[in-house]
Amino acid sequence: MIPVAGIEQAVADHVPPGRTITVTSSPTRGIEATLELTERLAHRGYRVVPHLAARQIADRPQLAELLATIADLGVREVFVVAGDVAQPVGPFEGAAALLSAMAELGHRFERIGITGYPESHAFISDETTIRAMFDKVPFATYIVSQITFDAAVIGQWIRRVRDRGVALPIYIGLPGPVDAVRLLALSRRVGLGESARFLRRHGSWLGRLMLPRSYRPESLLERLTPELARTDNGIAGLHLYTFNEIAQTERWRRRELERLRPRSEQGPRAAQ
Repeated sequence: MIPVAGIEQAVADHVPPGRTITVTSSPTRGIEATLELTERLAHRGYRVVPHLAARQIADRPQLAELLATIADLGVREVFVVAGDVAQPVGPFEGAAALLSAMAELGHRFERIGITGYPESHAFISDETTIRAMFDKVPFATYIVSQITFDAAVIGQWIRRVRDRGVALPIYIGLPGPVDAVRLLALSRRVGLGESARFLRRHGSWLGRLMLPRSYRPESLLERLTPELARTDNGIAGLHLYTFNEIAQTERWRRRELERLRPRSEQGPRAAQ
């Protein structure tokens, strides 16, 4: 979720304590907003995973201070990204450089997540994303895939990762039940891969044909079922991108869990 006004209360109103929640590092709001929301949600009983954006960190002293601050909050997991800014404010061009510096500083985190790109990234070359993935792997404990709308592409990417000897658990990034108009705008903004390129090139046509309510996360999830069932894929679970649509994402999550439960576990009424 994005650290904006009102988001803490939205989480408290709709998400049970104990759930894992990630907080992005917004280039417009800065790292301070990420840490403030992380602290408030942690005090409410959530397992919070703040994003550390490499290009927003000025130098190693600031990094050391950030690591100590996060650890002092009782947070034992972070997610490291390059960050959506054109020019870094300091020496860290990308996530790999930041991860290396974190290791040298002796961080206290038990889990560190990194991003994987099933598709070509709109702003970064394939060569760069592939090299960056394997530069990051030694410092990480799991991978979260960037949003992709093609289940076959996700499956092919997972097998390429495994064929290269990467055994880290993978969480499949899945957009929650976001209005398709907003999803189109967000995909344009954050530079998703080929799916987003198609949306950018054919946005007006797609709007006439599909919008406003055509995207359904359960449809993509159903197409992913064969990949989720493969034991050699090493899929640890799903990562839901909420885009701050907390209430409807949590309703959808609970509804899907109930739908997928065996009928014998759903009670007499559900079994009728």
